[in-house]
Amino acid sequence: MSEPTSSSNSTRISSANEPETTSAFEKWRRKAMLVTGLGVSEDERLANLQASHMEHCEKRKEDLMNTSPLLGFMMKHLKLAGCDVPPSNILCAPCDMTKAGGFSPDPGAVILCGGHFFSKQHMESTIAHELLHLYDHCRFKVDWSNLRHHACSEIRANNLSGDCRFTRELRRGVVAFSKQHQACVRRRAVESVMANPACPNQETAERAVNEVWESCFNDTRPFDEIY
Repeated sequence: MSEPTSSSNSTRISSANEPETTSAFEKWRRKAMLVTGLGVSEDERLANLQASHMEHCEKRKEDLMNTSPLLGFMMKHLKLAGCDVPPSNILCAPCDMTKAGGFSPDPGAVILCGGHFFSKQHMESTIAHELLHLYDHCRFKVDWSNLRHHACSEIRANNLSGDCRFTRELRRGVVAFSKQHQACVRRRAVESVMANPACPNQETAERAVNEVWESCFNDTRPFDEIY
């Protein structure tokens, strides 16, 4: 009698495990299809890719907000300036391919473009850049339709966030050995002001940057010096 019982038990164990094995295989097969694009629609593949980018962005952002001295310093000084930015106001979102991040003055939110960061340091400097805009908005009451105001904040954000490090410029394909940092800050400030709906042309953007250059480049608040 023992032999049939053993066979019966074996059959029951195999049946119980089969759905779990099948489910794991199906998940793996589905993931492979989404990655390769074989057997799924382009919309499904892109949706999966975007979800993966958002997940990676959120994990890297959370790590930086907990460990980066630069970002910790900025969050502290935003609070001292009367703008306490909760972690939920720094979020990852889908964006077009022209930028890595942005910010909304009210209610004070930073948007990070998932899938657009090539390194942890790139994300760190992007967050710092946008937090500097928030700092300026909170402390100096920036009027973003005023091109001189906008130019000043862009000069400060590019100057102080790490956006214009030599290695970052090298990655952009820009090589200069004389006043590289200043040239980067100026160029990127002009580009940002040109994107302002109130700016009619490049000449106007350049003039706005030139008019405030000296005072804004030398204003390192809340830092003691260029980071």
